[in-house]
Amino acid sequence: MNIQSKQCKCHKETEQEKLERIEQMIDEYKDKEGSLIQILHLAQGIYGYLPLGLLQIIAKKVNKPLSEVYGVTTFYSFFSTKPRGEYTIRVCLGTACYVRGGKKIIDRLTEILGIQVGETTADGKFTLEVMRCIGACGLAPAITINDKVFKQVNPDKLQTIIEQYY
Repeated sequence: MNIQSKQCKCHKETEQEKLERIEQMIDEYKDKEGSLIQILHLAQGIYGYLPLGLLQIIAKKVNKPLSEVYGVTTFYSFFSTKPRGEYTIRVCLGTACYVRGGKKIIDRLTEILGIQVGETTADGKFTLEVMRCIGACGLAPAITINDKVFKQVNPDKLQTIIEQYY
């Protein structure tokens, strides 16, 4: 099976199966120059996040100090060392989005979801994050939910947008 292929919905992958896929993927990429970010990206895609134990496995297999692997993981906002929700909501706070109401969008989302930025809802459905810029300044303010961009968002539209994911 291709390591990047998705499992069918009928089979919930076990922890052991996830780790085996990650180790197989590391073996495939570890000797390629500059592959650490790619390995971390694929590992997070398989496991969902990058807990310390997994970072230790990666560091050992790629023959790098844990401090380097952890440093890369915590430097890039795309990586998470805590479990994320099924849906990650990212609010753009680039200049255009901020000026056009990005902060009000965050305030309303924290109210609707009952969480703060960086947290995940108790039901594991949503994680709320901010991002610097999504490159859609003409569509400001914008948010993304996983890979879908919502443009010209205002606080009154948020409840309807969130309800699409329940």
